[in-house]
Amino acid sequence: MSVQPRTAFVFSGGSSLGAIQVGMLKALLAHGDVPDFVVGSSVGAINAAYFAGDPTVQGVARLELLWRGLKRSDIFPISAFSSLVRLFSGRGHVVEPRALERLIAAHLPYQDLKDAKLPCHIIATDMLEGIELRLSKGPVVSALLASAAIPGVFPAVKLNNCFGIDGGVANHTPISAAIDLGAKRLIVLPTGYSCALPAPPRRAIAAALHGLNILIARQLANAVQRYQDVAEIRVVPPLCPLAVSPYDFAAVGELIERAEASTRDWLAHGVTLVNGVPHQLPPHTHEKVADPYGPRTL
Repeated sequence: MSVQPRTAFVFSGGSSLGAIQVGMLKALLAHGDVPDFVVGSSVGAINAAYFAGDPTVQGVARLELLWRGLKRSDIFPISAFSSLVRLFSGRGHVVEPRALERLIAAHLPYQDLKDAKLPCHIIATDMLEGIELRLSKGPVVSALLASAAIPGVFPAVKLNNCFGIDGGVANHTPISAAIDLGAKRLIVLPTGYSCALPAPPRRAIAAALHGLNILIARQLANAVQRYQDVAEIRVVPPLCPLAVSPYDFAAVGELIERAEASTRDWLAHGVTLVNGVPHQLPPHTHEKVADPYGPRTL
């Protein structure tokens, strides 16, 4: 009797674009893909933790309801005045994490990572040393707040003897962590990036999130190329074109529905790859040029 390779679902960061991962999960579960464990960073860590608490169709349906009810103020409860006060107060961040903390604590069905129904590994970054923090036990709320603590936006989170910030700083899409944990088959759920915005984001946080997502997409493509001979890595195609800002929570329903349909199509028909990853992932242009993935001379 053959032994199936250990499978990990790997969740990347992406702020409001994390809704895309819900649609991907719906399609993957319907297709019969079930992981042995999950690894996540930033908003991907939050999705991974919720999924690990109830890795069923019903559990994903509840996660979808949660996402569909989100407003920007549930994550970023800020005003111009409060932001200025914090900016000049020496606190080092502009958003208090209490709203996000309440949201996570109110809906997660467990309090310690070791009690999740699926092994769940959360990736954060040691703010002072810059090294990856891999959290597999201990208070889940603190782990998720640390993994999602975008530098300058949210405060660092005290974790034992260190300060944790966004996992994306050290490991945007933790493919290497999943392989270190024994995965031989990885299904990566990227959020992609807003490749079709009509203009640059006007708000500072929106601009920072957009830039970070471009970085995540590029780093993910590099990581797949680096580890593709070590494990079987399948990257679910992100949405493209995508004109929704990662700071915009008004289009969550549309993102979920598009991602589910897109993932079902990928599972049935595949997709064109560029250097081992779906063509929608690497930074690209939608203009008709000789090489849409190469540098552009202005």
